[in-house]
Amino acid sequence: MKILNVDQIRALDQATIQYEPIAPLNLMERAAQGFVEWFVARYLNTAPIKIFCGLGNNGGDGMAIARLLLERQYSLEIYVVRYAPRESDDFMHNHRRLKLITEQISYIELSTDIPAIRHNEIVIDAILGSGLSRPAEGIVRSTIEAINRAPATVISVDIASGLYADRPNHSDDVIIEPDHTVTFQLPKLAFVLPRNGRYVGEWHLVNIQLNKRYIDLAPTPYYYTTPHEARLLLHKRDRFSHKGTFGHALLLVGSYGKIGAAVLASRACLRSGVGLLTVQVPRCGYSVLQTAVPEAMCRPDGHQYVLTGQSEVESPAPAEYSTVGLGPGIGKAPETLTMLRELLPTLKKPVVIDADALNLLAENRELLAELPPNSILTPHPKEFERLTQPWADDYEKLNCLKEFAKRYRVVVVLKGAFTAVATPDGDVHFNSTGNPGLSTGGTGDVLTGVLTALLAQGYDSVEAAVLGVYAHGLAGDHAAEQRGPIGMIASDVIDALRWS
Repeated sequence: MKILNVDQIRALDQATIQYEPIAPLNLMERAAQGFVEWFVARYLNTAPIKIFCGLGNNGGDGMAIARLLLERQYSLEIYVVRYAPRESDDFMHNHRRLKLITEQISYIELSTDIPAIRHNEIVIDAILGSGLSRPAEGIVRSTIEAINRAPATVISVDIASGLYADRPNHSDDVIIEPDHTVTFQLPKLAFVLPRNGRYVGEWHLVNIQLNKRYIDLAPTPYYYTTPHEARLLLHKRDRFSHKGTFGHALLLVGSYGKIGAAVLASRACLRSGVGLLTVQVPRCGYSVLQTAVPEAMCRPDGHQYVLTGQSEVESPAPAEYSTVGLGPGIGKAPETLTMLRELLPTLKKPVVIDADALNLLAENRELLAELPPNSILTPHPKEFERLTQPWADDYEKLNCLKEFAKRYRVVVVLKGAFTAVATPDGDVHFNSTGNPGLSTGGTGDVLTGVLTALLAQGYDSVEAAVLGVYAHGLAGDHAAEQRGPIGMIASDVIDALRWS
């Protein structure tokens, strides 16, 4: 699913109006109807509602929503925030239609006009919308501040008033802090960026049948992975396939005190469909791994406590495996850095790099040039900052992410809510699965195992990253249903992995 910018969204509306064809007011009515259908499925008509409307098209949506809710016997108080001398044509039309069924419309011009909001009420925010060009000020600012102070449930129409859809807000901007945002057709870029979390709440898409041809042709670097799109990436298995069909992966993982990371990555790799798995760990992890993961072959390192790349048993060189995953639990010992220096130039196929392998790269940036093309790097934000530079805001971070992926011809999985997968072509795919329960030690090791398995099976790097991140997050969602997000551990995520 594409994420378009504000100008493209306006053009999409116009394309729908022109080619469907449909009158602009009827398109607004369709959006209002979509919002109301979402709303009535969740809230009874006994709930007291206050709806705040601006003077533009977002306010026009609010006027139409108010009329449709009144027709369904909801109890409404309707307020128009008069922040300008003129209204949009669509607002005026819906204002007139609303006045045909109620005269109970109040106008806010002074702060004393702002009503008290009680804890059992629902507030619908339709003040500013996505066309915002400057910070909220004056009576709009005062109204937003009053809504934010209230103990009510707040729902924003399309986007929270005061929030820019595709550029950063200033730190002193006043923005609605909704519990829910109900948006139309496509998500806004602002919805998937960490610093905007309090200004979005839970967001929901309402399909209002905007022009599909325009969406298909619109250029954008930003995408949102839906369940349908994830399923399309999944390779089907042939009845006559065998373990050799699905690749032989090598994991270079673990160090003294961190063999658990090796176990987690190994179990996740096996649960994600790899045909064969060899795991190299320091000698201190040999018995642990052979006991905890009997399905994997263990290649003990020549060192007792850290990885050096040397092995006491005869086995293929790393370059001979279908792919290599490295980093979880390996530490930053000098011997391990030497292993990385010697290993990277020998690898020609994409690999997965996580955890301390990323930190070693950050401390020895000349090694970045040795990464095999299309390798997958899986940093969390602090690890990525070490690889690049500090950023001022989430939009600057996105630019750093795209530039890094393009410069080094790698896929970068920037972990977090709505994990961002950046490709060497400059695209970014935001993930739709996952929950705060994944914020626990070991889940990154699990992801490394998942991605390594997918690469070994022949998925290209972008497919593997997008699908692997989606499946990992979905397993986290299943685990949270069973355990709750607070009690989840990384092993729960492995047990919840599903590939059908």
